[in-house]
Amino acid sequence: MLFIRGFWIFCLLISLLLGSGDAKAGELAERLANFPQWEKLTSLQPAVGDLAYPEWMAGYWQVTSTLVDLAAPLAPDIVTPGFEGNRRQLNQPVSFLVRFVKVKPPISRAKLIPATDKKSLILVADRAFNSLNLIRASLGDKAVLSVKVDPDSPNRQITFLRGGLQLVSIVTARDTETTPEGKFVTTEVFQQLFKGGVNPYFNTVESTTAYHRVSTSGVAIEADQVTAIYLSPQDPDYFVAGSRPVALYRYHLEFFPSKLPTIPQE
Repeated sequence: MLFIRGFWIFCLLISLLLGSGDAKAGELAERLANFPQWEKLTSLQPAVGDLAYPEWMAGYWQVTSTLVDLAAPLAPDIVTPGFEGNRRQLNQPVSFLVRFVKVKPPISRAKLIPATDKKSLILVADRAFNSLNLIRASLGDKAVLSVKVDPDSPNRQITFLRGGLQLVSIVTARDTETTPEGKFVTTEVFQQLFKGGVNPYFNTVESTTAYHRVSTSGVAIEADQVTAIYLSPQDPDYFVAGSRPVALYRYHLEFFPSKLPTIPQE
């Protein structure tokens, strides 16, 4: 069904759509290397403010995302909706436009720095712009009506889909690290509520992504990304699954510089 397919496509690249703490050195990068042997992370910091990205990610990018692997660690006992259907997406690239913009930092930090100081600005993903383009590229222009971010919290986002369906995503925890090789690694955990159908659907999603700069074949940035799906306490199989994910999706992302004009600073 469209709403199930759209739900999973949306959550798989959530890290592009959503400040930050520091994980223990190498912990997040090591987690990516251990795919698909994952357990739920418990050492993340509560999500406060927005996720700040490094300066070299500023601007518009044409992103090509390719699903390169997937796993259902608890199959056949527990398999998430849409998992088998997503096998058809293996090695099928999806291309869409994203942007990263400069904004004022959280108030608690802004008070410490003069408002006129450009160094006080932080680089964040344009969540509404990015997610709208992603879903349209994946499901077609008519699949999504709009995407709105809570003006009081960058960590709460609502996607309005066709047929009165809504996906509410709330980031609850995150961490970042920079490896000695220069990779910028992020992890975000968020709660999702899919409503508008017969029964609301809840779950927990964790997305870990390692970005690094390259200079081959026009590609400026590459990223390795894994999205893990965990059952919510409302699910009857919650205690069976425990801290283990019920679905894992691994992506390779390539960022090509866009020819669109430079984004004005806020």
